[in-house]
Amino acid sequence: MRLSLRLYQVILLMGAGIVLFVGCGQDESTELQLPSDGDGLTEADVELRLPAGFPVPYYSTATNPITLDGFRLGRKLFYDPILSRDSTISCASCHQQFAGFSHLDHDRSHGIDGLFGIRNAPSLANLIWKDELMWDGGVNNIEVQPIAAITNPVEMDDNLANILVKLNRHPEYPALFKRAFGTDSITSQRMLKAMAQFMSLLNSSNAKYDRVKAGTESFSQLEQDGYALFQAKCASCHAEPLFTDNSYRNNGLTPSPVFNDSGRAHITGMPADRYKFKVPSLRNVEVSRPYMHDGRFLVLDQVLNHYNSGIQASATLDPLLTSGIPLTADEKTALIAFLKTLTDQSYLQDHRFADPFQP
Repeated sequence: MRLSLRLYQVILLMGAGIVLFVGCGQDESTELQLPSDGDGLTEADVELRLPAGFPVPYYSTATNPITLDGFRLGRKLFYDPILSRDSTISCASCHQQFAGFSHLDHDRSHGIDGLFGIRNAPSLANLIWKDELMWDGGVNNIEVQPIAAITNPVEMDDNLANILVKLNRHPEYPALFKRAFGTDSITSQRMLKAMAQFMSLLNSSNAKYDRVKAGTESFSQLEQDGYALFQAKCASCHAEPLFTDNSYRNNGLTPSPVFNDSGRAHITGMPADRYKFKVPSLRNVEVSRPYMHDGRFLVLDQVLNHYNSGIQASATLDPLLTSGIPLTADEKTALIAFLKTLTDQSYLQDHRFADPFQP
């Protein structure tokens, strides 16, 4: 997968893009129509503001500045199933805002023709702070992230050339691209840059945890106890304030006998990376179930039970987990209380990120 995406990157970075015009491609009889600019947004609403205490992002918008029209175009593309082969699956199909842009109650990604992938659709937040994306790190730039889902045969199963044909034939997209980029030329580079503008603003930094850190709220005693436990037993991997250290680790899950997903080794080919997956952020973890790379755990209690007593030894098990993470029942209760303080309702309900096809 990585080799394919790097090839796409070469095409994009050459600035050539792909330009195709009306005349071929499939018939998209299910085109969604977007109301004109009824979102009430202004340029100020799409200004990238870095939260206090956050590190310098990996992704810079210097070469892809966020504009209101660029953001709107990227948002529409994110929610439009036109990016899938039969116009039934959009990015938002597996990344629901109310679930922290994860797929609530779906253990594995559920794509085109009712097919399932082998991994859980990860939540989306603070993507510009990720050095690499996907559970195995197979994508190294937010601007090419959508290609992974678009071209995956069990997710959206389309290709860039066909999508450009469909966008050029669409009654609205040429005008939207002109507003965003100055001309109505529709290229893969412009499409992906617009989507990157939308995704660059998917930032969660206003949970109760953040307000406590800012001194405007206080934890309850149970939450405070959970925070102390978290700092002692979890923060080495789920480092604040992003609640991930962006590393890849084998956390002791028994590999599925059906999929035998090798994780990071799928990208690197190195035996030392077998069964390692990118440490997910815990922001909005309360609402982004199920958990783990294959969605095997439905509730947080199961996750903590795994770390307490379910870890399986293996050659690549993370050294921090060789003895597990012993937790009493009361400690589990406190930890979960703290984890719920990472729920950012303002993010989950931010109208800027809502489906533009809904009235």
